[in-house]
Amino acid sequence: MEVKLPSFDSVFSVDCVIFGFEAGELKILLIERNEEPYKDWLALPGYIVEQDESIDDAAERILYELTGLRDLHMQQFHTFGEVNRHPQGRVITVAYYALIRINGQKELRPITQYARKAFWHPVNELPKLAFDHTEIFKTAFNKIRRRLNYQPIAFELLPEKFTLTQLQSLYEAVENRKLDKRNFRKKMLSYGFLKELDEKQKGVSYRAAKLYKFDRRKYAKIFHNDMNLDK
Repeated sequence: MEVKLPSFDSVFSVDCVIFGFEAGELKILLIERNEEPYKDWLALPGYIVEQDESIDDAAERILYELTGLRDLHMQQFHTFGEVNRHPQGRVITVAYYALIRINGQKELRPITQYARKAFWHPVNELPKLAFDHTEIFKTAFNKIRRRLNYQPIAFELLPEKFTLTQLQSLYEAVENRKLDKRNFRKKMLSYGFLKELDEKQKGVSYRAAKLYKFDRRKYAKIFHNDMNLDK
């Protein structure tokens, strides 16, 4: 005898925490909501997962619809399931994050009426966000801060060719503290995965600095210790 099992109703959403780095500032991608609840509030790009799509497919679709960005390498980092996190009922959200180079990214342009606009906002001036998005942001920020000490994620945010000053500015922005210039450069150059180029900055009013590139193959071959700058 066939037993008819009850069906389950579930509501999931995806929220995307996209970090970028520009002009010495670490930035986060936000939208201005154009729909209740929290209409006119700033929020992370996020929306409800459709019943016939996977969580990963939903993340790609939602980010594209709300910002115009696509083909980013996003990773799941946490699930937020507090009972009262959404005023309309129980909604569990799966959060993703990505690190991208802002330079060269196309103009941000939502293709849905759900978001009025999308833009980059400095993380050190972040206002209160809709829902529990401030908590989601903080969780992602703490994760990349920890990863900075044992993975070369900084080079995902910098231009392909960068100066040591730009590299130090990024570390200082993520760690929210000043680093000694001499010690920082000595430490970074000692690792052996920065390739000095026969090029210098162009179009600057001050003395042009040398440019470097991250040698990913060399990193994979020689790097076995963490990158803790306090050591």
